[in-house]
Amino acid sequence: MRVIIFGSTGSIGQLLVQQALDDNHIVTAFLRDPAKLNNKHSNLKLFQGDVMRYDDVETAIKDQDAVFCCLGAGRKGKVRAEGTLHIVKAMEKSGVKRFICQSTLGAGDSRGNLNFFWKHIMFGLLLRKAYEDHELQEKYVMQSKLDWTIVRPAAFVDGSRTRSYRHGFGAKEKGLTLKISRADVADFMLHQLNTNIYLRKAAGQSY
Repeated sequence: MRVIIFGSTGSIGQLLVQQALDDNHIVTAFLRDPAKLNNKHSNLKLFQGDVMRYDDVETAIKDQDAVFCCLGAGRKGKVRAEGTLHIVKAMEKSGVKRFICQSTLGAGDSRGNLNFFWKHIMFGLLLRKAYEDHELQEKYVMQSKLDWTIVRPAAFVDGSRTRSYRHGFGAKEKGLTLKISRADVADFMLHQLNTNIYLRKAAGQSY
């Protein structure tokens, strides 16, 4: 498939680019600085642009089969939601339907999955702006007319691609570690191209 990845130079995005190439997809990496993606592959195209500029996004999305979004901005807000809104609008205008968007465990109806520390200290105080950004991001995706899937990973950790993780659990799920490797987040996102299980749904992911 022809896929484009927004957030392609981030810790999830770089892994997603490589895994998509390994699966023989034709990959477009949308990025502001091409020097930040050290990946040379015959099936990889670099599109230099800014997700905060709608015209850049619209141009990049044309003729794609699917769109991935793993935008990050650290503890800051705005980029995830506003950038995602540009992606959604460009997809609706271009007729590209399949959208896989990475959010965070704890957003929306998954807040019950969090423990006290994540609910009140991290997302309540330290990462509050990032959390609110994800909440608004999800709202834009869910209100769209796209064939969307929202992936809600737990806290990122280093580690290999195990393909052994829990996903799609309810808000009262017990025994979650609230951790997931970045490689497995990329794996789960990429897997959505081959299934409609979570079509127009949000799926949590954790060990």
